Amino acid sequence: MSTPYRALGCLLLLLPLVASAQADDPAAPAVAAAPASAPPATGMRAMFRDSEDGRFDMSRWLLEHRGFLPVPIIITDPAVGNGGGVALAFFHKPASTPAPDGEGGTQKMATPDIYGGGAMRTENGSEAYGLGASLHFDEDRWRYRGGVAKASFNLGFYTPGTRLPATEIEYNVDGLMSFQQGFRRIGERDLFVGLAWIYMDMDIGFDVASDRDRFQPHELATRSSGLGLSLEYDTRDNPFTPSRGWLGMVEGNYYLPGIGSDTAFQSYRGHAYGYWPLGSRLVLGGRADARWANGDIPFYRLPYIDLRGIGSARYQDTRAAVLETELRWNLTRRWALIGFVGAGRTWGRHNSFSEGSSQVSKGAGVRYLIARQLGMHVGVDYAWGPEDDTFYIQVGSAWR
Repeated sequence: MSTPYRALGCLLLLLPLVASAQADDPAAPAVAAAPASAPPATGMRAMFRDSEDGRFDMSRWLLEHRGFLPVPIIITDPAVGNGGGVALAFFHKPASTPAPDGEGGTQKMATPDIYGGGAMRTENGSEAYGLGASLHFDEDRWRYRGGVAKASFNLGFYTPGTRLPATEIEYNVDGLMSFQQGFRRIGERDLFVGLAWIYMDMDIGFDVASDRDRFQPHELATRSSGLGLSLEYDTRDNPFTPSRGWLGMVEGNYYLPGIGSDTAFQSYRGHAYGYWPLGSRLVLGGRADARWANGDIPFYRLPYIDLRGIGSARYQDTRAAVLETELRWNLTRRWALIGFVGAGRTWGRHNSFSEGSSQVSKGAGVRYLIARQLGMHVGVDYAWGPEDDTFYIQVGSAWR
């Protein structure tokens, strides 16, 4: 996924959150033992206190009082510099339905509908604002997720550096981005087929006008419009901060002049996330993610290494692959520590797979269970990459 298109998710931090909301069980992560019930709170205090342990918790506020979750957007991505903003995510709890889980036929609470908006700005002048939603219909047989954003990003494109050192070309993309996707459940299992429409209309400008001559005409195309088909299977126990199960998805997007695109190209992605409990307090997670593109793709839509600690679009080509692992240690029912390490590689037009070099990042973070009924953690990650180190505010899983 390209940097400006991914910014739709960076802008609305809730969208990566809702994009991962496919499982239906809101169970909290496993820990050694649940604490005894705390004395009941009253009034406004009760709205933000959990009935089981008396700790700060936003479950009732979000699910029973049409409350909102304010998500601070703190940006330290080397691609756009430091900055910030805010997103507001509203939750709506649908009526419980006896939806089978595909294993034992047990009853599950349907995933809440989530919608909201946000805005952001960074020190290099990049800014964006937009709206997004994740909705469920007909007892969760149909799903929708999508968003639209207006954005202007000042970014850097790096030449491959095969014979000469890599050179950064500074440019700006300014325009409209839209992502609309609908899903249909197949049978009674957690298997969904999806249809998407992705649209971008971006003006491109360069800090040095002569840098435009470095690109072929199709690489400077400003409008892309494509239809996508996907297949997704999800057995995770929790849609926000999983502790067991796995998510697998394959998708292909096809951009054609007949549906409004300036050039014809294709983009594909296959990814899988797995979660395995190790005893009562540890959860091991694994991620494999591959992306590739063919045809006359604009330079700002190329796949790239997507890892914490590596700047967006710093390493890109027509092929990109990532392997990452994460270990979560549940210190208490509320607090957890995580450690993660990942490696990525790009290849395609400039290098073969064997000629490409792997880039490694690693880091650590802390999490707090802010909504027990949703199993939702929030926290901060600090990551080290090959050029930079930075931190990230996380709501739910870091894997999108």
